[in-house]
Amino acid sequence: MVRTYEISRSGTKGTDIFDLTDDLRRLVEKSGVRNGTVIVFVPGSTAAVTTIEFEPGVLEDLKRAIERLAPRGERYDHDAAWGDGNGYSHVRSALLGPSCAVPVSGGRLMLGTWQQVILLDFDNRPRQRAVVVQVSGETG
Repeated sequence: MVRTYEISRSGTKGTDIFDLTDDLRRLVEKSGVRNGTVIVFVPGSTAAVTTIEFEPGVLEDLKRAIERLAPRGERYDHDAAWGDGNGYSHVRSALLGPSCAVPVSGGRLMLGTWQQVILLDFDNRPRQRAVVVQVSGETG
């Protein structure tokens, strides 16, 4: 059995980080899947999905690390070609990736105690993000 859902988030023009974990728990419950997998995917090339402890200190640490890897204000060929100034956001997205898979067992996400699934929106303008969630597996 496979069920497909969508989660929506509104970003700003900075690096936004959204905790999707509670939404995913509700969707697993809604799906009725007892054992299987949840795939979380963000369409687009300026956002990413990963896991982290959703705690203010580590979120700031992550933002600083990402800034060191793909800093704003650097020269990006994408910006020269398109003039939209978001070359850094494409690189950040590619480094972290657009998806994450989480096992489900006994109807529960198999995340670690301090692990949450997050959406990162890197674009330099506000965006409405539609995150695709597929829950698949055995029901009952």
